[in-house]
Amino acid sequence: MTDTFAPPKTLTAPKVGIVSLGCPKALVDSERILTQLRSEGYEISGSYDNADVVLVNTCGFLDSARTESLDAIGEAIKENGKVIVTGCLGKDAELIRQTHPQVLAVTGPQQYEQVVNAVHEVVPPRHDPYVDLVPPQGLRLTPRHYAYLKISEGCNNRCTFCIIPSLRGDLVSRPANRVLMEAESLVKAGVKELLVISQDTSAYGVDVKYAESQYKGRAVKARFLDLARELGQLGAWVRMHYVYPYPHVDEVIPLMAEGAILPYLDIPFQHAAPGVLKAMKRPGNQIKVLERIRSWRAICPDLTLRSTFIVGFPGETEADFQYLLDWLTEAQIDRLGCFKYEPVKGATANDLPGAVPEEVKQERWERLMAHQQAISAARLQAKVGRTIEVIVDEVDEEGAVARSKGDAPEIDGNVYLNGDTALKPGDIVSAKVVHADEYDMWAERV
Repeated sequence: MTDTFAPPKTLTAPKVGIVSLGCPKALVDSERILTQLRSEGYEISGSYDNADVVLVNTCGFLDSARTESLDAIGEAIKENGKVIVTGCLGKDAELIRQTHPQVLAVTGPQQYEQVVNAVHEVVPPRHDPYVDLVPPQGLRLTPRHYAYLKISEGCNNRCTFCIIPSLRGDLVSRPANRVLMEAESLVKAGVKELLVISQDTSAYGVDVKYAESQYKGRAVKARFLDLARELGQLGAWVRMHYVYPYPHVDEVIPLMAEGAILPYLDIPFQHAAPGVLKAMKRPGNQIKVLERIRSWRAICPDLTLRSTFIVGFPGETEADFQYLLDWLTEAQIDRLGCFKYEPVKGATANDLPGAVPEEVKQERWERLMAHQQAISAARLQAKVGRTIEVIVDEVDEEGAVARSKGDAPEIDGNVYLNGDTALKPGDIVSAKVVHADEYDMWAERV
């Protein structure tokens, strides 16, 4: 008699959908959650219909972001029914449950284990330990050729318009060796551009007193300069975001001039008028900052500066606003984002006197953007005729959409290579700039 064995039944893997809102730091949180779930046998669904449960990673910084998050939760409930909420708005669980009592669970930011446990409660994992479900670099929500590299959580600053510390806590830096191993894994997997992010990138390591950790047989300090130097040896573009202008930032400019990391600094100045900066609890000596910017550009002429500013902050006078416009003329910021001040629930700035009327905020926003457009147009026009390196993001029948070393994805301009369809995303090529407007450039491949 011969024994016969029936083939094992194949269990359908549970599927998880995700809606990720907010900043790149929240996107990295979503990637970590998905990587953990995928390693446990879950599949990632691209639609509400096919998902057994939907995660909504929320933003809770501005009222507009809170509204967007609540709307996204409502849509997920309508389309799927089984919804778990996480992220910054998760700190206000009462608001979420009052608005959407159907949600299955609510967790705050960076609570990866609680999110995964909540998924387990709704749909238990069916894991096959013999199948490797996760690539070494983890799962990413960005295109294959670039990735965000988060080096710390939280923030020690107490800016009056911001509630990040109450949402995400004080600064907690990752060990340098873990950051570098993740970066190396990403580059080996095909990532061509690493976008370094945190709440306060240049404060990296302050909380751990720049502790050393072992990487490739040597000690590496958890310090901004040391990390930048190490990342610059991996062979990828390295772009620095959210860099608070501490004095030691000057030390990385030579690395940019040498080509080790990209000549790009994203510094959220927020304003220039001393009185407004004092009310914001930001550094107030902008004249010294102008001197530093001139020094940076003397060392690294190709340096691109990106920044964000707030107009209509409580107490901002017309003289303060004009001071900001004059400062921008001197600073020649390359890339600029501007926000009209919006009261944030829990921010101490809400109690400041001198609220600026909405129509004045709008008028100042329009004036600042027009002022900056002229600056940006002139700076980009100066690049016409130059040959630059670009990284390709998209290719279609009309040509390629790329970015220069001075352009971060999603927030900055593009370089259009019209008619060049032979490229593919992730290619880095040389191109001659033939035209420019206020935000974008057009180029021809050399």
